[in-house]
Amino acid sequence: MTNDSLAENSIIIKASDWRRRNIDDSNVNGANNISDKVSAMLKNIKQDGDVVIDQLSEQFDQTKPKVIELKAFEDYDLSAELADSIRFAAERIEKFARFQKGTFNNNDFSDQYGTFGQVVSPIERVGAYIPGGRYPLISTALMTLIPAKVAGSTVRIACSPSVNEALLAAASLAGATQFIQIGGVQAIAALAFGYQDNQPVDIVVGPGNIWVNEAKKQLQSIVKIDGLAGPSELLAICDATQPIDWLALDALAQAEHDPMACSLIVSDSVNWLNKMQDYLQSNDQFSAMVNDQQIELILADSKEQLIAFSEQYAPEHLMLCHKDISTAELDNYGSLFVGANSAVALGDYITGPNHTLPTLRYARQTGGLTVSTFLRIKTVQTINEEGRRMLSEKAMPIAQAEGLVNHFESMKIRR
Repeated sequence: MTNDSLAENSIIIKASDWRRRNIDDSNVNGANNISDKVSAMLKNIKQDGDVVIDQLSEQFDQTKPKVIELKAFEDYDLSAELADSIRFAAERIEKFARFQKGTFNNNDFSDQYGTFGQVVSPIERVGAYIPGGRYPLISTALMTLIPAKVAGSTVRIACSPSVNEALLAAASLAGATQFIQIGGVQAIAALAFGYQDNQPVDIVVGPGNIWVNEAKKQLQSIVKIDGLAGPSELLAICDATQPIDWLALDALAQAEHDPMACSLIVSDSVNWLNKMQDYLQSNDQFSAMVNDQQIELILADSKEQLIAFSEQYAPEHLMLCHKDISTAELDNYGSLFVGANSAVALGDYITGPNHTLPTLRYARQTGGLTVSTFLRIKTVQTINEEGRRMLSEKAMPIAQAEGLVNHFESMKIRR
């Protein structure tokens, strides 16, 4: 760390003093008791079905749900530049998804006891939620539907409150088999319980606001979900050589996702952080984000503290822009962006790896959306004559110790 000191009116926080903001329903859009409200909505939908889904859509979105017939991608009225960008992004995302799928194969081995293997097959019915309230997330249509298509899922229902032309075009290109204009809790319920002629899906994926998140949380006992996504997160670990304007814009880009989104810029150079502070405070947009704690500057006293801070925080997006830290020293993150060239915004749209990633420290236990999200890995066991006798002999003492008499007898008779 340099010997320079913090400015007198510094906004820079020491790493040892920093605390994560509490994210709860009391400080999001003025809402309270979201869990109870979502629970009541889901209970009514489960009881009365489509009628309640229609009522909630009219209440919150001022329209009944509509099944939108998707056209071919070429038939949407997009500029040539936008159409080319969407196609390029789709190709990159599909390329990475196929790379991932190549690591999941049917396989088996045989030994003296028989043949034992795995069978990999797709989840059949997929529901993809595509947010469209604050922004029509064209990229999310690509990121959720393309891996499902590559996995081999045959039913891919897209739901969004938005019917933005580019979003519909992206959903078509990404392989949606149906598109329903519906949002919020009622969209997740329609996917999980079924709606009109649609049967319930087997998995619901895609990000959403706190209401969507709560609905997914409460329904995960009856339908698989990809995860519970909180506000967007960026942690950038920087040394004193990094371009301040680039990193500031990276922080601003992630902070603009949501009023509760947070970008942390962490360094062991106080001089560099002081320059970053001056840069942020010279711009009204940056300064507003700093005042709202959506962009925060954090000072570590060593390389080791930088690493420890990152590992504890477990960010959704981690930018590594520090020459003395290797990728092997970092483990807890949703996606790692190495070097200042690797803007997180590129990962949001076009690099290929998925942008649907764990937040709120869930990166300590899970990764982001992948082809494997849409796959089932099942096992097959064929036991031969020797295996019948030998494996029974070895397993019987365990069954006896557990007190499971009929397990014991079912093996004893085969011995």
